[in-house]
Amino acid sequence: MSTLPRDTLANRRVLIAEDEYFIARDIARALHALGAEVVGPVPSRDELQTILATGERLDAAILDINLNGEMIFPVLEALTFRGIPIVFATGYDQAAVPARYQDIPRWQKPFDPRALVQALPELVRDP
Repeated sequence: MSTLPRDTLANRRVLIAEDEYFIARDIARALHALGAEVVGPVPSRDELQTILATGERLDAAILDINLNGEMIFPVLEALTFRGIPIVFATGYDQAAVPARYQDIPRWQKPFDPRALVQALPELVRDP
């Protein structure tokens, strides 16, 4: 895996929705290493909805499909409506993803958070 420059995600705000502390921490560290500003991590769908309701700028979102027993799909409409690129970071396989969200990139747990974050810049829009 090649290493991207430290500022690759500078001025990018990336939302993390993950209920497993250590995974969320590792993703956040990998994002910070590339200069991103981390929003969250949020461990629940309710907290995710609260952040989305603020309308704050988000350049990308890394989402677990299941947050504390609640599926993430009901809040995806708000993200997709705003054109925010999404990556699933989940233990669920592709069959668990509704047809309308099949094109969203999916990283199957366990994964290397650094590898996930290294792949993120090509999805992130300009701020």
